[in-house]
Amino acid sequence: MAPLIGYAWSVRILGVIVVCACALGVFAGTAHGAPGVQFGIQDDAWLEFGPGKISDRTAKLDRLGIDVVRVTLNWHRAEPTEGRYSWARADRLLSALRARGLEPVVTLWGTPSWANGDEGPNVAPLRGDDFQRFAAAAADRYPYVSKWIMWNEPNKPIWLKPASARTYVAQILNPGYRGIKAVNPRARVAGGVTGPRAGKGGLSPVDFIRAMDSAGARLDAYAHHPYPVFPGDTPYEGGCVCETLTMASLERLLVFVGKAFPSARIWLTEYAYQTNPPDAFGVSPNDQARFIGEAARRVYFAPKVDMLIHYLYRDEPEISRFQSGLETVRGAAKPALAATMLPLAQVARRGTKTSVWGQVRPGEGPQRYVLQRSSGGRWVAVGGAALTDRRGYLRRSLSVPKGSKLRLWHPASRLASPALVIR
Repeated sequence: MAPLIGYAWSVRILGVIVVCACALGVFAGTAHGAPGVQFGIQDDAWLEFGPGKISDRTAKLDRLGIDVVRVTLNWHRAEPTEGRYSWARADRLLSALRARGLEPVVTLWGTPSWANGDEGPNVAPLRGDDFQRFAAAAADRYPYVSKWIMWNEPNKPIWLKPASARTYVAQILNPGYRGIKAVNPRARVAGGVTGPRAGKGGLSPVDFIRAMDSAGARLDAYAHHPYPVFPGDTPYEGGCVCETLTMASLERLLVFVGKAFPSARIWLTEYAYQTNPPDAFGVSPNDQARFIGEAARRVYFAPKVDMLIHYLYRDEPEISRFQSGLETVRGAAKPALAATMLPLAQVARRGTKTSVWGQVRPGEGPQRYVLQRSSGGRWVAVGGAALTDRRGYLRRSLSVPKGSKLRLWHPASRLASPALVIR
């Protein structure tokens, strides 16, 4: 559930620097990474109201080869009157995902007016016990849900008033944690769910993490939304040595969370790049596709990071909202759609040798794939067919000139990734 106004490149900040992951030595290689990371998507509006039947839409998500789908369960709509529940919407969405074998990751958000003195859904409940009871009821209703997220971007007043870590911990996070665990002790509960920067009237994620620690937060995972906010932000370049935490400064997030919550895992529960067109602050559709592959590679090698969720399947029609979908508002596929199914990224280049990382997400178990190079207007195989590992991952070293265009071809689905230009 992203903010009404997109993060991407809306702030002009001077002095942007590259934060190098190797400086902290946290992304040394696969042995230290999290190859079990789950990749997913969130688009509540499209999932609920998009074209066709909901079974058609979940089938599209399933064809992507993703692992999880984040869904918001609105407390103010599910319990409009104290003690009286309305589960119809959640039943419909969650059962449709379950029927396709897609694991739901459920966010609880939105206070009903009876629980906060007739205020809006972004105002904190007056009593943590009310939220605890609702969380327990939701866990009881959906015993197959094993991943829960407590609220959305509480470091911003647009989502939580007051934007106070102490209020969040006392009246939302810890009560929700107790409610979920009382019903399903094996469930994983994520807290924090912070936006990348403070914004007007908010707290930076760094301040929020520290304040949550001081308030005695209970959580299994720390969730964060590492959206790009600086001009030129990419998954590896940009960022700052400051209290704003984007994907480019992922290692700083790991450090701050590690100090506050040493045993917590990391869930990146929203992340995306908007495209231009139609958003003037976006990147080109080809760059959006490239960044999807680079972000997947970055997260794969990051220790303790278990989840990366892309925000939006389809662009939102209002230009003030998000145009980060895999499809345009009219349903035309962007290059990002193929990049989501077949992410491919350059890892390193030494001399004439280039190493690449990728994943074949459609299908189960090891997948046969071919790396192809553009030559004379045709795509030709480089090194012949090979097999991924059991989760679809691949790592290859190739002798190709700088400027070469490579792509990942999956014969079983007859799909090709967007072209990767070797740098």
